[in-house]
Amino acid sequence: MDLPTDEILRKYVYGCHILHYHGIVDAYGHLSFRLSDSVFLMCRYMAPALVSSKEDMVIYKVENGEPIQQDAPKGFSERYIHSEIYKAYPGVRSVVHSHSLEVVPFSISPATPLRACFHMAGFLGTAVPVWDAATVYNEDPELSQTMLVRSSRMGASLAQALGAGQDGLPRNPVALMRGHGFVCTGDSIEMAISKCIYTAQNARVQLAAAGLAASVGGEVHTFNEREASDASMATIAGAAKPWPLWVAEVQNISLYKNRI
Repeated sequence: MDLPTDEILRKYVYGCHILHYHGIVDAYGHLSFRLSDSVFLMCRYMAPALVSSKEDMVIYKVENGEPIQQDAPKGFSERYIHSEIYKAYPGVRSVVHSHSLEVVPFSISPATPLRACFHMAGFLGTAVPVWDAATVYNEDPELSQTMLVRSSRMGASLAQALGAGQDGLPRNPVALMRGHGFVCTGDSIEMAISKCIYTAQNARVQLAAAGLAASVGGEVHTFNEREASDASMATIAGAAKPWPLWVAEVQNISLYKNRI
């Protein structure tokens, strides 16, 4: 099967670099892009910052998360995060999985949900859902309890946590993964990455505000449902302005190579 256009591949490589530059991924974490109803693209098993060429790309089946080519290079064991989200939500075009240390604390603090508290992150709503791998482990105690999503069964459970929305999109574009990280969806590479960056920024703001509030016995004034919804609609094209800047930033750092 032929690879997609150079334009898409070039954008994908920049996306991997941007995620690393902004601390959303390190050696771990990954970005994918849907090519059609039946297949999606990811890089091979490597640090996103080092993705650079067509040889780094692997095309997978949405149906089962397996590569199209039998001799494909080694891929990520957690690719089922992506395949099952694409299977459940046909409107999703791009998925990011992150281990952001700014976000992880909210995945293990049930009394303090991650929620929108500044205008660029209205899409987070009033409580980001948290998926717990233990829900699957409880059904089958014989499973290896690594917290990793290494099967379609685990991926489908995670995808369900996003909730059914409209137009083939999930109700929640972001879901946290207990003690692991988070997953973020978008209708384009740019939007998925934008939401990742602003999710991490919102987490920093919320943690800082919680510290301030605790020092004086106060509380954090987060967005209500109407504010979160309206803020989300106001920034629906939130990647259009920053994307050229983000690309320029990674173009000028020698670590990142885009040979497409």
